[in-house]
Amino acid sequence: MRYENPMYFAEDAGAADLIAGGRLQLGISRGSPEQVIDGFRYFGYHPAEGESDADMGRRHAEVALQVLQGEGFAEPNPQPMFPNPPGLLRIEPHSEGLRQRIWWGAGSNATARWAASRGMNLMSSTLKDDESGEPLHVQQAEQIRVFREEWEKHSHGWQPRVSVSRSIIPIVSDQDRAYFLGQRDSQDQFGMIDEKTRAVFGRSYTAEPDELVEELAKDTAVAEADTLLVTVPNQLGVAFCVHILESFAKYVAPELGWKPNN
Repeated sequence: MRYENPMYFAEDAGAADLIAGGRLQLGISRGSPEQVIDGFRYFGYHPAEGESDADMGRRHAEVALQVLQGEGFAEPNPQPMFPNPPGLLRIEPHSEGLRQRIWWGAGSNATARWAASRGMNLMSSTLKDDESGEPLHVQQAEQIRVFREEWEKHSHGWQPRVSVSRSIIPIVSDQDRAYFLGQRDSQDQFGMIDEKTRAVFGRSYTAEPDELVEELAKDTAVAEADTLLVTVPNQLGVAFCVHILESFAKYVAPELGWKPNN
């Protein structure tokens, strides 16, 4: 959101959701470390005095959330080119219900609390600030609990969803083994992603289905979350990614007690 005009963002989001028949699940965040220094400045955005770039991204998000509510805020022209509805005007197109399908990608417990206070769903990916030195799934489970505790302090009028992301590769063919056999012993990695931030990057789950079921059953964040986002190695093409997802749905998900949502 450091790169986004929140008004344009709300217009585009409304249009996309209407085209999708109200099925858009829209994830946003302040953004990850960049390839350039202060890239948002090239897009015309500058943090206010005393504000960090992360603060600016959250400020943009708050404006977008406000106008996505669909309430009028702009004074209409008394001599418009086209007739206006009565009262103050809102961002158009407006898609009813989209406001409750905005997800914030939180990299820390603090931003998870912030997302809850602003009435957004929570996304927690495979990368998170290291706040305890514990494995990613343990830290994420705590982050989810912090989010839900904060949510209960506010009267949003609806219940949020929480997602976590995992890289999961079921090994079911010789081709799978050839590509991914070397990743079977993957572990969480800890390190600095910038000069100030120590982070934990989650392991990949790469194994035969029965072993994946056993390992995922131990993942406390997967157990706490409502939704699991499975990341796939898109460099290998669409067909292979479909194969990975089909293998997960056929051999792993049923053994975890999950049922198709159709």
